[in-house]
Amino acid sequence: MTDVRKLPRHVAIIMDGNGRWAKAHALKVAMGHRKGVEALRGIIRESSDIGIEALTLYAFSTENWRRSEAEVSALMALLLEYFSSEIDELDEKNVRIRILGDKQGLPAPQREAIEKAEERTKENGGLKLNIAINYGARAEILSAVRTLAQKAKEGEILPEDITEADFSAALYTRDLPDVDLLIRTSGEMRLSNFLLYQCAYAEMVFPKVLWPDFTVADYHAALDSFGARDRRFGGRKE
Repeated sequence: MTDVRKLPRHVAIIMDGNGRWAKAHALKVAMGHRKGVEALRGIIRESSDIGIEALTLYAFSTENWRRSEAEVSALMALLLEYFSSEIDELDEKNVRIRILGDKQGLPAPQREAIEKAEERTKENGGLKLNIAINYGARAEILSAVRTLAQKAKEGEILPEDITEADFSAALYTRDLPDVDLLIRTSGEMRLSNFLLYQCAYAEMVFPKVLWPDFTVADYHAALDSFGARDRRFGGRKE
């Protein structure tokens, strides 16, 4: 069992491999995404139960709109289905939901569903579940720069007085700790425009298992890997 004293505060997951899982099982890609949601349920429950402070999931990137119309439609439908079927349990477990990304760029039904989920759970004090939808890290950073530039233009802050804390407060992840552990399934080893600023000192684990086959045991293996690492944040132990 994972040593709870060595748990990361903030875990981020790139849930990769749904399409390859579907192909390997001779199924449509939509079925891979559906199977991926089943895997997700267990990881969220376990994160809540063992006391992870924040869990951030890469659900749909700004680049994912380039996928086929059929796949995008299936993902949007699954998004609605997820919030409809899971919101009661998440609320009961005291989970707080936050959406990271450009919500205004989503279709109206999906935007309304996620805004209702955020509103319903905003006072919850348990696991902070952040779901990155229509998200891109470069766009997030650019948005933060524009926010601070506008404040400087209006005389609210001097450019030379802008701190890292000011910049962090202009990001979607304001009030969250930086990412301690990044997990990307399927064996791919890249960030894919996900939390580029927040992952500055993240430990990274790249299990080869495809996301729909990622189990709670696999999750604990990643957590154990994190707990065994010596994090120095650029310093050196003598």
